[in-house]
Amino acid sequence: MFKIRKAKEEEPTAPGQVRIKKRSRVPGVMITQFVEELPEGMTTPDFTRKPIALTLQEGKTAIFRAIVVGKPAPTVTWLRNNGEIDQERYKIVFDAGTGEHQLQMPDVCVDQADTYKCYAENEYGKAVVTATLNVIEVGFKKNRAMQESRTAIREVPEDFKKNLRTMVDTEPKEEAKLEIDDKFWDLLLSADKKDYERICAQYAITDFRWMLKKLNEKKVEREKEQEKVVERLCNLKPIELRDDGGAEFELEMSLKDTSSKIFLYKDGVMVPFDVDTEVKHGLKQVGKKFVFSINGINPEDAGLYQVEVDGVKIFSTDLKLPNADFLVKIQDVTAEEREDALFECVVSQPLKKITWKGKNVPLEQGEKFDILVSEDMLIHSLLVKDCMPLDKGIYAAEVGLTSCSAWLIVEVDKDPNSAGKKKVRKTTRAGGGGADLLRIAQEQNAIVQKEREALIAKAKAEAEAAAAVAAALAAEKAEAEAKAREEAEARAKAKAEAKKAKALAKMKAREEGAKGRDGAEATAEEEDEDISEEEDEEEDVQEGEEAGEPAKPKPKKKKEAQEGEAPAEVAETEGEEPVQEKRKRARAGPLVPDTVVDPGVYFTSGLSDVHAIIDTDAELVCRLSNEECDGVWYKNGEEITATDNICIVKDGTYRKLIIKNCKEEDSGKYKCEADGRKTEAALIVEDPPRINEDDLAEFIKPVKIKRGKDAAFKVTFVGREPMKIQWYNEGEEQLEDSQIKIERSSSHSRLLLTKCQRKISGEIKIKIKNEFGTTEAITQLIVLDKPTPPMGPVDIIESSANCIEYKWRPPKDSGGSPITDYILERQQIGRNSWKKLGKIGPEPKYKDVDVDHGRKYCYHIRAETDQGTSEMIETDDIQAGTKAYPGPPSTPKVVSAFKDCINLAWSAPSNTGGTNILGYNVEKRKNGSNLWSQVNPPDEPIKTREYGVKDVVEGFEYEFRVSAINISGAGEPSTPSEFVFARDPKKPPGKVIDLKVTDSTYTTLSLGWTKPTEEEGVQDEAKGYFVELRPAENPEWGRCNSSAILVTSYTIMGLKSMAMYWVRVVATNEGGDGEPQELDNYIIAMPPPVRPRFTDKKMKNFIVMRAGNSARVNFNFEASPIPTITWLKDDLPVAKHVTVSNSDTSSQLIIPAAERHDTGIYTIIVKNLVGQETSSVEIRVTDDPKPPGPVELEENVSGTVTISWTPSPDEKKDDRLHYIVTKCDSVKRTWQTVAEHLFNNKFTAINIMPGRQYKFRVYAKNDMGLSQPSESPTWEVKRKKETFSLTLLETKDCNFETPPSFSVPLKLHSSPESYECYMSCAVTGNPKPHVTWYRNNVSLNTNTNYYITNTCGVCSMVILKVGSKDSGNYSVIAENPIGRVECSTKLVVKE
Repeated sequence: MFKIRKAKEEEPTAPGQVRIKKRSRVPGVMITQFVEELPEGMTTPDFTRKPIALTLQEGKTAIFRAIVVGKPAPTVTWLRNNGEIDQERYKIVFDAGTGEHQLQMPDVCVDQADTYKCYAENEYGKAVVTATLNVIEVGFKKNRAMQESRTAIREVPEDFKKNLRTMVDTEPKEEAKLEIDDKFWDLLLSADKKDYERICAQYAITDFRWMLKKLNEKKVEREKEQEKVVERLCNLKPIELRDDGGAEFELEMSLKDTSSKIFLYKDGVMVPFDVDTEVKHGLKQVGKKFVFSINGINPEDAGLYQVEVDGVKIFSTDLKLPNADFLVKIQDVTAEEREDALFECVVSQPLKKITWKGKNVPLEQGEKFDILVSEDMLIHSLLVKDCMPLDKGIYAAEVGLTSCSAWLIVEVDKDPNSAGKKKVRKTTRAGGGGADLLRIAQEQNAIVQKEREALIAKAKAEAEAAAAVAAALAAEKAEAEAKAREEAEARAKAKAEAKKAKALAKMKAREEGAKGRDGAEATAEEEDEDISEEEDEEEDVQEGEEAGEPAKPKPKKKKEAQEGEAPAEVAETEGEEPVQEKRKRARAGPLVPDTVVDPGVYFTSGLSDVHAIIDTDAELVCRLSNEECDGVWYKNGEEITATDNICIVKDGTYRKLIIKNCKEEDSGKYKCEADGRKTEAALIVEDPPRINEDDLAEFIKPVKIKRGKDAAFKVTFVGREPMKIQWYNEGEEQLEDSQIKIERSSSHSRLLLTKCQRKISGEIKIKIKNEFGTTEAITQLIVLDKPTPPMGPVDIIESSANCIEYKWRPPKDSGGSPITDYILERQQIGRNSWKKLGKIGPEPKYKDVDVDHGRKYCYHIRAETDQGTSEMIETDDIQAGTKAYPGPPSTPKVVSAFKDCINLAWSAPSNTGGTNILGYNVEKRKNGSNLWSQVNPPDEPIKTREYGVKDVVEGFEYEFRVSAINISGAGEPSTPSEFVFARDPKKPPGKVIDLKVTDSTYTTLSLGWTKPTEEEGVQDEAKGYFVELRPAENPEWGRCNSSAILVTSYTIMGLKSMAMYWVRVVATNEGGDGEPQELDNYIIAMPPPVRPRFTDKKMKNFIVMRAGNSARVNFNFEASPIPTITWLKDDLPVAKHVTVSNSDTSSQLIIPAAERHDTGIYTIIVKNLVGQETSSVEIRVTDDPKPPGPVELEENVSGTVTISWTPSPDEKKDDRLHYIVTKCDSVKRTWQTVAEHLFNNKFTAINIMPGRQYKFRVYAKNDMGLSQPSESPTWEVKRKKETFSLTLLETKDCNFETPPSFSVPLKLHSSPESYECYMSCAVTGNPKPHVTWYRNNVSLNTNTNYYITNTCGVCSMVILKVGSKDSGNYSVIAENPIGRVECSTKLVVKE
């Protein structure tokens, strides 16, 4: 339903029709309503999707899209402001599937740029929206060049003839061409070689040699085009997805013209972009690097993106979003502290990598996380190592725009005994998909392989079919060529014989008539005959071509070469365009010698176009076949003679025209004519920018200035204006500011840099450009400053008792001047004064011989140039003649101890100081004392590595340390030994007593015991204890504590849950370890048995949720040993799509996307060896109820009405659904609930009064809420009027007329906004007064917004929905013939 009419045409308003302006929810849409009140169920037109403004390149396809709504369905019309919309250039399309209206403009042109309007209209109103189409004009220069080239061909027919010959020689063979999308070549031209195979597979290309050959040709074409606008192009990076949900691609390019416009296209449609990277499409430029970004990737963003500069394609890249989905999503994982947690998922397509995020932060492979991928690249895993409470949170896996997430819950060990202690690293792993996940991955891998094989087979079949077609075509072609060749040979043979006979006859005729004929006429006849022969040959060629004979290159004859200019001359004299020369086939027989005629003078080399710079000499040169013939020169058709500035030179066969000091007026077309032959070329005088050589030599000299001074650069030049002048410093263009001043004129430019700093030193370049070319000049700016500090590190060459020699690195920046000296200062460590060593020369090296052995020194180093002295650097402390003391020996070991002697042993130090160890000193210290005393005499070092200390007192406790001695002296002492008593050896202790288990959990075991008894001479007192543990499957014992504990209790950590262990305790003292004491039986790592019990204080037993949402039910409990958990739904196992996650103390049931059939009673059973506990929760999955069916009314009993309705479609699905009935009568006009909680489909309403109209609404209600109402038809019981007769007695006439009066006046009213307001008063009078209501002195009796009644003198007015406009003074005037009375009040509306 479309209409096409002229723009700006407005339909007149029909009589009685209104025009109410309305606003749409869509910005920019204007709606006009034609009626005051819309009928029920009808709407005015509106746009849910409006057409947007487009900016396209000329030749692209423009499409405006719109979606309209309205009842009845509106008619859509397209218009444009300036011009008509015709059927040839515009296509109007309606897609019934999507409801989308389109206005399509294929091959859009510049004249179609306009403002377009879209109208949607029905009988109740119309909606209108506008959209602008901007068309970018491209290709003008190219079209102009083509036109000029055509003109040049007409003027220079020689070139046209050469082109025709080239076309004959290079006629392409007919080949079966592949129809390949241009998108394929655009992608290859911008892709890496490693991606060629993938792109070819995507487009089903199997002939790689042909592809590479064609690609090289297209690369050459593309590079030639790019050279016009780009100087350099590199570092092309294809589009990639970012972690933040966007994508970007980048490239580096140098534009020839910085004002060139850059365009971005997606699938051939121009995309607007901004330098602001926060918008949808952004461009960020840093130097020569361009980064294009796409924010908020959506599925519709996929496609081919291309960058163009002034209409030239620069870069193409294809954005493909992964179409993979999650077959198995990651699940919630509950892990214990210091345990590993594993998340696993399965994707539908093989992917090398997916994105993992933890708490919205991208995760990388490292010490904390392991990111794993299976061999088939379908299973992806994230391993969170050594889980800590801080690792708790949401972890997500992302593939393109698809993601899934799950919780990691880290359970903290609540054992009070382990509080404050570092937990033991666990080797267990929580989470993982298991066998089901592997099975799903294997099935998907089989599907992927089948699809891949099918694609390969399809590509091979297509390639074979194409090869078969090509082979068939080649065979047919070869057969046709062979047949044509045979026919041509036979025809050529017959023709040659006929020509031979004709030639003999002609020779005889020439001999007979030679005397009476003029030589010129004979020559003309011969030429005519030759021409006729050529025409005959051409006819033969045409016949051969029609027979299917392919064109072949024809050998060139001397005559053809000499007369090569004749066709051009004819074309010029007659003013006709040269026609394409017909292709000739090779002669079959020998040429007749007598047919050769002297061609005369001709050009062996024609003129060529010359580009000359103004004020320089230009030379046009051509070559004749004869030295004697003179040439005549023409400029723009006028003959030229030799002047002072024009020289015409004849040099053998060469003819030269030399123009001295060319001016702009010398430009034009020059022609040389000799003996009727001519050649032509153009002289183009250019005036590019040029710098005087002397000025250039002065400019390129480096400029040296001191820091803070001004630097000026001036260049004079000549050239045609306008000229663009640019100054650069180290490649960065200089723009005027407070420190940069640039002067520009037509003959010179000056750059002034004020207050120069060292950092601006570098290359200064001026670039001058006009329409003829560009010139540049480069010089150097050197800003002199003091040097930077010398650089470290300071390397020590020699450090001895006699000297210190060291070196350093020169300053990073010498300030533009050579280093003349280094200035040194020295300080001896421990003193405050610095000694000046003076200047040492330019070498960064120094040897200090004035040192004291063992002293440490620090040096200050400064660099000095002609411009000043640098800041200093300070060396580290350097010691003269460093003494090498030995390192500490090993800790002394007590070999044996007695009451009068303690024997020690130790090992030599690993660092001897570079010399031999001369001996050892042994020191002792009593327990409780701070004084160390040497055992051996100071002058008698111990030669061996063992020693018996006899200077001890019985009963005292000692510790010992040893120091080594070399030639430098005694080194540092070793760490002290353990304390040992000076007493005779003790006996090992006995077994511990009363070993028992005091507490246990799944990972810990607590023991307690009593120390063993002491028996003199048999077993001594225990000084410590070792706890040993042995798993039931391991025969070897292992100690839980590395050093003896003093207390008689111990807690073993890190046990494996429900594993069996043997435990024993060993007492120990100085005499050794006693006998171990084992428990009577093995123990199991588990807490004391506890019957399952739910720990939640408030447990939900009823949950209502909306269909489609996820349901989550969590129960916390305590039980020991670990219970088995079973979930049932209505006493049956839960469905497969229901996920259950269990831990030691909780269980969670998750329904990812609940449906109505998931409604039921879910029961959890927690059971272990001690007992079981159950709990139930009712989950009701429902949705907003659908409304009941049609409502019917019936009167069974007078004064009542029976309402019945068709049940709601949800009644069978929801047993809690019930109905609500509401009533509205014509008097009260408000809806009142008359029945609730109805579970049937019928209700009888009572108190139905005759004369009133009733309407009923029926709602369906469930746990989610109310449905839309189903409304009944209007119900009314007509009031029956009975005949009433009355016989009146005769009465005397009385006058009962009274004036009107108010028995009950109006009251003040205050009503909230949108509520109902009821005003009433009572008036009496005879005859019955006429009552009129007023608001602010305006009559309301005819206003339909107010309901006014007058019943038996009671006057009432109802305002159904009070608004702010209803505020004001209200009055009632009652009047009859006897009198008139008025009563007033005020209405205040509250907001």
